[in-house]
Amino acid sequence: MTVPFRWDLVTPDRLGSLLDDVAVPEVGYLAELCRCAGKVLARGGDGDLVFVGRSLDSMFDLLGGALEGTGHRLARLPLSFRRPEDHTHPQVLRAREILADLGITPASLARRTRPVTFVDVVSSGRTFRSLFTLLDDWIAEEREPWPVTRLKIRFVGVTRRMATSPNTERWKDHADWRRRLPAASVVNVPLDAMTWSHFANWQQKLTRSFPPHRWVGGAAGTERDERTRKALAEPWLRTLRSRLA
Repeated sequence: MTVPFRWDLVTPDRLGSLLDDVAVPEVGYLAELCRCAGKVLARGGDGDLVFVGRSLDSMFDLLGGALEGTGHRLARLPLSFRRPEDHTHPQVLRAREILADLGITPASLARRTRPVTFVDVVSSGRTFRSLFTLLDDWIAEEREPWPVTRLKIRFVGVTRRMATSPNTERWKDHADWRRRLPAASVVNVPLDAMTWSHFANWQQKLTRSFPPHRWVGGAAGTERDERTRKALAEPWLRTLRSRLA
């Protein structure tokens, strides 16, 4: 298995009897999640959305159900990054292979009609910096034209909602790499602080963590314990509601 296994929650019948005796939980953040997902879609520049890591899997499920059959393309990049300088050469090559499996390569970026829009919860912006560096180095190595390729890469950071003030510092203020992209290619979408913390820190994840030291060796399968089964019921409920809306 090259990446961590995850059930397809857009077609819940593939779960079989896994949720038969699991109570469907009521979630208090559904409205906030829907609002945020709508803004991510609107600010994504009509790009193909690629959700990075595990923190926004619930939004991925929600949009996957809502957009089914519309032609919009969603994908998951379940990589957890370290600082770019800490990645070994074999890890970089493996990350490139995983991106290529999603149809993301320097050559495809330069020739695609729609951009690729990476989406993730953001605090310091380290993950986006690592991902940008990975793509930037790869593009330079393949000698694809940067003035063209830079127009096909976008980043949407889901951030904690903060008070608007000239003195408020945001992660983009210290992200030097973003200046190499058009200003509209790196944007924020605010999310209620409690809901943001739930997705970033507290929510039970449905896939194993996939840090760099596991990229080369391969990923383990998922758990089927009680906590995982209960967590499966949450996004399944959201997907079902989105399809019936």
